[in-house]
Amino acid sequence: MEVSQAIEALAALAQESRLSVFRLLVRQGPAGMAAGDIARAVAVPPNTLSTHLAILSRAGLVASRKAGRSVIYAMDVAGTRALLSFLVEDCCRAERSVCDQLIETALAGCCPSEAASECCT
Repeated sequence: MEVSQAIEALAALAQESRLSVFRLLVRQGPAGMAAGDIARAVAVPPNTLSTHLAILSRAGLVASRKAGRSVIYAMDVAGTRALLSFLVEDCCRAERSVCDQLIETALAGCCPSEAASECCT
């Protein structure tokens, strides 16, 4: 991940509603949630939520897919893994086992453990 991409991702998370949306989607896992359900869960008007989701999507933290007439949003595992790896990059160079533990803990429950251990490669 480039520094500019990390800055964009961190900036996307540096807003209360977007952070709430991201954390909600992390809890939902790969199944994700429909936009309307997200709006209700975080008490954000739908038009405002659309803007937040677009920012999170451009930052590579959220992905969307069509399901009938709904748009389902979920955490983008690859983008989130890339950001976490970037943040602990120096840790990985110093002591790989510490990095593995950080990434595994951060992604526990939403990513397969074998994939989480590959975050810093």
